[in-house]
This record gives sequence, C-alpha cells and structure tokens, in this order.
Amino acid sequence: MPEEPVAPPEGGGTPIVVEEPPPSSGPEVSPGPVEPPPPAEDPTPPVEQPPAEPPPPTAEPTVGPWPDEALVNYSSRYGLGASIQGVAVDDAYNIWLLDGDRIGVLRPGDSAPRWTSGVGQAAGGFGPDRLALDSSVICGGSAGRAYVGYLTYELDTAFIYSPDGSDFPNYDNPDPTRFDSVKYKEYLKGDMDVVKLETDGRVVLEEHLGRSARSNGPRDIGIRNTNDHHFDEDRSVFTCVKVMRGQHRGDIYIGTNHGVTRIRGLEYNSHRHPVWFKPKPDGGQTQMAGYTYGLGIAQNGDVLIGNDWNLGVVTPSVALADWDRTNDTLNPEKLNSYLPELNSLEDKDFWRSLQQTTDGSYYAASKDFGLWKFTIARRSEAHGTKVTGLPTDALTSLAATDDGSLFIGTRGFGLWKLDAQKQLTHVDGVDGVSVTQLVYDPTVKPAMLYVLTNAGLTVLRGN
Repeated sequence: MPEEPVAPPEGGGTPIVVEEPPPSSGPEVSPGPVEPPPPAEDPTPPVEQPPAEPPPPTAEPTVGPWPDEALVNYSSRYGLGASIQGVAVDDAYNIWLLDGDRIGVLRPGDSAPRWTSGVGQAAGGFGPDRLALDSSVICGGSAGRAYVGYLTYELDTAFIYSPDGSDFPNYDNPDPTRFDSVKYKEYLKGDMDVVKLETDGRVVLEEHLGRSARSNGPRDIGIRNTNDHHFDEDRSVFTCVKVMRGQHRGDIYIGTNHGVTRIRGLEYNSHRHPVWFKPKPDGGQTQMAGYTYGLGIAQNGDVLIGNDWNLGVVTPSVALADWDRTNDTLNPEKLNSYLPELNSLEDKDFWRSLQQTTDGSYYAASKDFGLWKFTIARRSEAHGTKVTGLPTDALTSLAATDDGSLFIGTRGFGLWKLDAQKQLTHVDGVDGVSVTQLVYDPTVKPAMLYVLTNAGLTVLRGN
C-alpha cells in the first residue's frame, strides 16, 4: 500500500502525487524504511469479529423537526453566518456546522446555533507544530454525535517504528534504538475526532478516532493502516459521507490523502482505493492512488470513489474488519479505471464527487473537466460521455435525489439540476455563487437537500 509521497495541501490548490519526497513540513524526524512493499498478508492473524448487528428497521419518514418549506435560507433564519465550511446532520436531526476551530450545533427548536471552540485536535490551535494544520470536514453520526476531519502534512515515509524497534516486514528483530519518540507522535496528527453533544448544548471530544477494526497495535494513536499499524498513510481527511439508509445505514466513509477509510461507531478500517501502477526506470512499479475527494453511495449501497486519476465502485463487506481486504467474496470491486474519453491514464481528472441516480446512471464531477456520465464495461474499464449545458467545468459536488434528479454544485455559477428527464436548469433562490457541499437526507419527508455555498446554508425540500 505505501506509494510515492504526496505533497501537503496548500491554499486552494490541488494536492498532487510527486516523484520525490517533498520538503518536510513537520519536525525533523529520522525516516524508517523507504517505500516498502505492501504486506502480503496481515502481519499477525486478525481476530475475526462477527458481523455487526443490522441497524434497526427504518421508520416511515416523517416531516421531521425542521421547516416544511420548499426553500429556506437557514443562514438568515437561524443566524448561521456565511463562513461555514461544513454541514452535517445526525440521527436526531441536530444540524452540525464547522468553521475552522469552531463546531456549531443547531438543535431542533433552537433559534440559533451554539458554538464551541478548541475541541479535540483544534484545542491547541493549528499549525505544523500542532495536531493539525486545519479542520476540513464534518459528518453526522448517531444522535448527538459527529465526526470532524483534519489536515496535516505528509511524512517522507509512512513507516513508523514501534517502541520495540522491530523491522518491516517480519518484525522479528527488535532494536529499541530505532524507536523515535518524536516521530511516534506523528500518528496523532490530522485524522478524525469523534465529538458529542452535551445536554447543555456544548460540544466535547468523545474520542480521537483510533480503534482499528482488527486487533493491530495500540488503540490510542489515531488512524493508521488496519493491515499493519506501523504505516501512517491516511493523515488528512478531505471528504466524508454518511450512509443514510440500507444495510449499512450509519456507516461513515472518509476520503483521505491515500484512500478510503470506513468507520462504524468508534471503530475504523483503513483503507482501500482504486489505483494504477506507474513503471519505474529500474523495472519496478509505483502505486498511484492520489487524493480521494470524491465519495458517494450508490442506490444499492455500493461505495463510489473518485481520486486524482481513477474511479472506483466497491460493494462493501458486511463486517467492518474486512473492508481493506481486496477479496472479491468480501468486497467485490466492480470498477477500478480511468475514463479514456477524458484524459490518458497518466493525466489527472481531479474527481470531486460521484453519484448514481435512480435510473441507475453513474455520474462523476471534476473540479476542472465538468460532469461526466459513465458506464462500467468491466472491472478495469469504464467509458464516459460529457454532460453538456453547464456554464462551467469547475464542479464541486453532486447529490442524487429520490425524484430521479441530480443536483450539481459549481464554482462561480451556483446550483444546477439535471432532472429525471435529463433537462438541465439553474436552481433559483439559493444564495451564493459557489457551492461547497451538498448533503441529501431522505430519512424525512419531504426529503431535505442541504446546500452550502460561499453565502451560507440553504435547505431545499421535496426532491
């Protein structure tokens, strides 16, 4: 799984996979083994867990606690402001807001959100010498719970020695002098906090996510590879999506600087990703995964993945412990491919969002190349057709709704809708010109579409 180092995000630019390690943004640390091959199998036999109990049956949707109006500007009505960077909803319909080091919660019945600053990774402020460079995303969880993602810099090598100093791949040659306590603390940077809502409206840290779904090293050092805890490959969180219905309702998926991590409650499994392999001059290959910004859930519960180069479709395993295993009986991979109609394999497509509409059509949105409808020819082959009619190719997010529509977020031209008859129109009444996030909640009726823009939050109902 280790690949060429990835440059840290800077400003609004797009992170890239580079051929040589970037200058370190963090403290001076002694590197471990460089570019080791992925373990052929788990270093220790995993302790298998029984499949999780299925979620309780979904009740018939009700109108829920929020206004039953076709369009409401929540920023205006509830005083949310315009600087929100992320929005989420939990199972109790609390609306969670993220703004830098602040987390806000708008509870049903409240007239304004309550904000809490400095929770978890944000407690000491942001910077290269802190636990995070910045916050990134927020996802709703069970009632009163949310997940907050953070950014940090890349390591020159993702391998970190444990205190006994044993070496990859067999870990049978302990040497404590190899251990570096400074680098060991790198495990804790970035990643994801689980936060909870107190009865008085305050937000507190429940736990910094660190419990791997398989028995694999310590459980208090943040996200690291589930198949080998010595590798800290997933460090920055760029996107998250919550499964709103179906067999895996309540699961959370996050897109990182390396792949897709799956979360259930306080446990995670890290990771898997669509990849391609770049030949090296010496005859070897470099695994190219890129950054995962595009995530979606298909109509049947499949996980839709888009990174810098490739598109992926995976049917998730029943057991969380099996998510990272590339085994077709556990996690059938339906697609791992680029779109030849757009670019060559080596050229980046910059996928930002994926969705499947109710008619079974797959769509992918690029930050530079517009909206593409794609089909799966076979596991390693996809083909695409560009959807014309949008005023820009700079897209940010997609949301497929139960009426057969696809909502499309743009940079600079607001929100658009491709209806079930494939007619494309601009959605009027939404403040702001740049859509930063779309969250669709079908568990209420009429369903709610949260539209976050540069001007704040608007909610549409009835799609």
